[in-house]
Amino acid sequence: MKTIYDVQQLLKKFGTFIYVGDRLAELELMEDEIQTLYEAQCVTKEEYSMAVLLLRSEIAILRDKQKGE
Repeated sequence: MKTIYDVQQLLKKFGTFIYVGDRLAELELMEDEIQTLYEAQCVTKEEYSMAVLLLRSEIAILRDKQKGE
């Protein structure tokens, strides 16, 4: 898993499609969904860790951009 797209594909396997028109909100919702799947033991620890790392990294980038505007 290397991109946000990969995270979306993982969520898609479980029937989860997230689109609300706000990228930051979408990333936060994806993180919540990954957490829920991990707690339900539907994804491995490695999948969970990588997905959260990617999502939090992208969230930080977006927040930095918003601060700069």
